[in-house]
Amino acid sequence: MPHDPANPLIIQGDRSILLDVHAPRAEEAREALIPFAELEKSPEHLHTYRITPLSLWNAASAGLTPQAIADSLDGLSRFPVPPAVRAWVTETMSRFGKVRLLRLDDGPPGVDEWLVLEAETDAIYREIASSRAMARYLSPEPPIASGAQGRRFVLAALNRGTVKQELLRLGWPVRDEVPLRDGEPLALALRDACASGKPLEIRDYQRTAASALVGDGGPGTGFGTIVLPCGAGKTVVGMAVMAALRTNTLILTTNVAAVHQWVRELLDKTDLREEDVGEYSGDRKDIRPVTVATYQILVWRPGKEGEFPHFRLFRERAWGLVIYDEVHLLPAPVFRVTAEIQAIRRLGLTATLVREDGCEGDVFSLVGPKRYDVPWKDLEAQGWIATAICTEIRVEMDSAREIDYAVANQRVKYRIASENPAKIPVVLDVLSQHEGDSVMVIGQYIDQLEEIARLIKAPLVTGKTPNAERERIYASFRSGETKVIVVSKVANFAIDLPDASVAIQVSGTFGSRQEEAQRLGRILRPKEKDSHFYTIVTGQTVEEEFAANRQKFLAEQGYEYVLTRWNGPSSGEGAR
Repeated sequence: MPHDPANPLIIQGDRSILLDVHAPRAEEAREALIPFAELEKSPEHLHTYRITPLSLWNAASAGLTPQAIADSLDGLSRFPVPPAVRAWVTETMSRFGKVRLLRLDDGPPGVDEWLVLEAETDAIYREIASSRAMARYLSPEPPIASGAQGRRFVLAALNRGTVKQELLRLGWPVRDEVPLRDGEPLALALRDACASGKPLEIRDYQRTAASALVGDGGPGTGFGTIVLPCGAGKTVVGMAVMAALRTNTLILTTNVAAVHQWVRELLDKTDLREEDVGEYSGDRKDIRPVTVATYQILVWRPGKEGEFPHFRLFRERAWGLVIYDEVHLLPAPVFRVTAEIQAIRRLGLTATLVREDGCEGDVFSLVGPKRYDVPWKDLEAQGWIATAICTEIRVEMDSAREIDYAVANQRVKYRIASENPAKIPVVLDVLSQHEGDSVMVIGQYIDQLEEIARLIKAPLVTGKTPNAERERIYASFRSGETKVIVVSKVANFAIDLPDASVAIQVSGTFGSRQEEAQRLGRILRPKEKDSHFYTIVTGQTVEEEFAANRQKFLAEQGYEYVLTRWNGPSSGEGAR
């Protein structure tokens, strides 16, 4: 078919895709690529995406077909799509569902539950049978009276998640069709109006997201990951899923402040009573029909080689649902126990599935594939999240630190550049431009944050701040009594500060894309005016490179960073 030379995409034989951001249909193309391609680079004019097996398997699990992807690429491509790419997409997506997990009711004695792993072809069966990694989990000849025939293995249900992980590494994503247990029932409904009297509005995309997870209740539904921007109401989606399933629920989140936020939201927006909701953290150990716990308490153990004593929480009640808040942060030990509890419905909530350790595949196989995603800019256009203006302000290295920087190794260079004292006048000037706004100054290094907090006379929240003090500072900020707070990375996740409209980032965790997204998310609650996200970077240093990597995910979502150089304060124009 003829191709329009004005089309925005160039699909290349190495499975990379170039997006011309100046082409008339660039936004349409970006939205089309999100379900099945990953962003790699995002300079000013051409963005680079790549189609990967995991991105295609996520697309297949969401119901996208190879033909639908081919139609998108054909319709948006400037040149003909390479036939090899088209064939590879079809072959890769066809691997999803070629291996299935099924229940085996009449299994060997001595194990509570056995499952069947069924391969579609002899070749797949032989490949799995020849894998040393799989040999410890699978029995190719089920010793049962009914005599299951064909291309099947038997495995203990305890190894269900681990087998799915290993098969993903072999290139065979499993379609898990084993029914999930219901758990202990719990009477639960969403209120028509919040406890405060404000009507409770469930937005269309929140209902769609919850329905995508719950499905029809049959095999292959009831587990997966929902991806929504910060400020878009992921907590409401979680509660909508709870209301649909009406079962005992374990909610895991990042810190005690997030635990308290979940508890407040549950009591405000559902008919649960206080005695129905428990907190399981370093402060309290209450196990109730709905229990909210921190990842930190779960991964605590008395010694490096000891057991994780709080993992018993997973077995204390007949949970019917586990919600993993900020699932992209799931710690490795929790991955391990998650591999064991595959019989429970699972919901992952996140603003981005990006993991800097490359373990997105573990989220896919253990929690579940991506069930719902929506472009951030779509929700911004509809008014559900705030319009955000992103600005990168570059400053020169402080002259007193130039020699130290020059002779340092790469890691120390980054810290010297990040803690550059020349950033502090920029912070002061940006604050002067936003006098009266609710502002968060966010950073990585405590010494730097302590100095800024002292200079601007603002409260500081770090990992060492007692939970009660954190709650007091956040409450004061939410009420408007405190207009500026300084926070470390403890405020990256799951903190509800709805009136924050300005974030000033003075340092970050190297090139962490998910951290950049989370920090922008702190100011995306819908409000009457635009939000501003400032990143202060030391120019001509390694910090520039890391900042560019940090911005990749947001660039994929359609955000552009205005780059400016610091020339000193000039009646509000210095940082513009």
